[in-house]
Amino acid sequence: MSQIEFAQRVIPIEDVLIQHLEDEAVLLNLDNEAYYGLDDVGTRFFAVLQEANSIESAYQQLLEEYEVEPDTLKKDLLIFIEKLLAQGLIRLSE
Repeated sequence: MSQIEFAQRVIPIEDVLIQHLEDEAVLLNLDNEAYYGLDDVGTRFFAVLQEANSIESAYQQLLEEYEVEPDTLKKDLLIFIEKLLAQGLIRLSE
């Protein structure tokens, strides 16, 4: 995994369209015309990360929402962010 700092903020890439379908979402990367589907948990992670001032504050909010061990949530959130970065759907603040 690359170095992700919890003080950073997740910023969606401008060329990504998001379509919500009930509890799920589809992201379209206009650069490569690829679609990416998010299940209900991924959709919630994405929404909270977009709204939060930092990954840390998103993590704390999600920790309150889900009954999960803190280390498990941290690992899952980092993997989720890594996948979004790898697909060119987000960038991180400096």
